Amino acid sequence: MRVLIVEDDPELAGLLRDSLRGQRIDPTLAATFVAGLEHAAAAAFDVIVLDVRLPGGTGLDLCAQLRRRRVTTPILMLTALDAVDDRVRGLEAGADDYLTKPFAIRELVARLKALARRPPALTPALHRVADLEVDLGSRRVHRGGRAVPLTAKEFALLELFIQHRGKVLDRATITAHVWDDNHDPFANVLDVLVRRLRRKIDDGFEPKLITTLRGAGYRFGS
Repeated sequence: MRVLIVEDDPELAGLLRDSLRGQRIDPTLAATFVAGLEHAAAAAFDVIVLDVRLPGGTGLDLCAQLRRRRVTTPILMLTALDAVDDRVRGLEAGADDYLTKPFAIRELVARLKALARRPPALTPALHRVADLEVDLGSRRVHRGGRAVPLTAKEFALLELFIQHRGKVLDRATITAHVWDDNHDPFANVLDVLVRRLRRKIDDGFEPKLITTLRGAGYRFGS
């Protein structure tokens, strides 16, 4: 699981980073409004954690801006114990959950895992990329007007690509979504799966939609 933590307190950010790594969660830290926005727009995360108070803006404004940009990643707000207004405004801005400080790491991990399992509410069912059509609801796929039958694993991979179109997905993120967090991201079964999906949705079609970025992972989109 990949988590973006936007927190300006270096001591708390370091504690969260070390604690989450101990739970096999891959954290990325950002300390300002601008850095958080750039990270969220440039890479794929399973959950975003936002502190309300940030240099250069507020976590509430950042949450609202991410939703306006159609970033559907689940968002967890960190608020002060007595900041009821912040919690309400965070949920109104598009946050999925909140956690009041101080909090136990066990509770944070439980909430992160619950949010990562939750399907994004803003994700539409039907997606079109070039002449590829993917209906996430009915799990039907067409390219060039022709039906493309996919296995469960192939569809899970395509679903992840669709939801993070244009972003770089590393091997660990893909294997955690298609298999689980304990799967070896460097096992060649991932390469085999990508090759099978390519054969079905890219071979014989233009433009090619799956791009391999050596040493970084994969990017999906025309």
